[in-house]
Amino acid sequence: MSSSLTRKLRQSDAALTALHAQTLVVTLAASSASTPLYALYRAAWTFSPFLLTVAFAAYAIALLLTLLFVGRLSDRIGRRPVILGALLFEGASMLLFLNATDIGWLIGARLVLGVATGLATSALSAAIIDLSPQRGGFVNGVSPLFGMGVGALGGGLLAQYAPAPLHFIYALLLGLFALQFIRTWFSRETAGVLRPDAWQPLPKIAVPPAARATLLLVSPVNIAAWALCGFYLSLMPSLLQQVTGITALGFSGLAVALLAFSGAAAVVVARHQSGYRALAGGTMAMIPGSLLILAGIISGSVALLLVGSVFAGAGLGAGFLGAIKSIVPLAEPHERAGLMAVFYIESYLANAIPAMSAGLLVQVIGLKATAQAMSLLVLCLSAIAAVTVRKVGRQQAAPDMPHA
Repeated sequence: MSSSLTRKLRQSDAALTALHAQTLVVTLAASSASTPLYALYRAAWTFSPFLLTVAFAAYAIALLLTLLFVGRLSDRIGRRPVILGALLFEGASMLLFLNATDIGWLIGARLVLGVATGLATSALSAAIIDLSPQRGGFVNGVSPLFGMGVGALGGGLLAQYAPAPLHFIYALLLGLFALQFIRTWFSRETAGVLRPDAWQPLPKIAVPPAARATLLLVSPVNIAAWALCGFYLSLMPSLLQQVTGITALGFSGLAVALLAFSGAAAVVVARHQSGYRALAGGTMAMIPGSLLILAGIISGSVALLLVGSVFAGAGLGAGFLGAIKSIVPLAEPHERAGLMAVFYIESYLANAIPAMSAGLLVQVIGLKATAQAMSLLVLCLSAIAAVTVRKVGRQQAAPDMPHA
């Protein structure tokens, strides 16, 4: 290859940041693209709502375990090799979706997708921070939520209007992953000095004493946000069809997209706020959001459900950002990996367990009643958070406490 072509392929920091941000968006789009298709899968394969939530939870659990066991792999071997490997796993998961013939295939595809997403998000996030320490956190906060919204909305619209509704979206994503693989292959490494000691089969899972009280206080809003997200991604399309009578697949992904897009917008708005202000704003949005969703379910109102999704999504984005801003400054650099491991364990368990519980409950009391129960759970957690967040504010205002 000529030296001139090599120079052209070695992107500037801004171009490389854009490349990795685009890969992050496509990766998270793949995670939500199947959500509007669940009704089609159930109609074709006739499986229970519980198995549907198992397929959803398989992704969350695989992602969590990947983050825990190999989340720091890119510190050892570099960002680029891990991103390339993640893109291969992404492609494999798309092939599994394309060839799926029953719920077992769907669960397997979601498992591989969880591994791929865990590898991709850890390496991509680190690479973006390498390239832009000042703006990296903002890019890492907005890109995943934006990607989830694009995947849910795009998956529904393509299933509604494109040919082969159970295959077209995955073929498109497979092509995008292939493109990103080629582009990444010719990109440069962003990691500085690699750390041979970075291999850590399981990080030390511990909360530093200075962060324990604050983590406990921010947990209600964090659990509420992730539980709501899990419910939306697993059962909300089916609920929308039952409550509103609207069977259009494009509409099925709309509520999920609104939740994700408003979450991304909240991150943009709250990025310069203190941890307390972001938490308080997230909690204040989550409470009316939950009430509107509950009212929409009871009344069958599309407008209330969609407006409630916007409020709840804003609460999700601001609450998650505020929680991280509140706890990270309380840990020393060598303690942060263990603290974030605990935080992400809490987050992904809150994402998976309520969704699986809802899948079981649907078989006993029905989808509508289960959705009401989930909304009440999120509302109760948000009300508890409104109390605990005030204590976080008093801690951050104390002169002897670090500010987020």
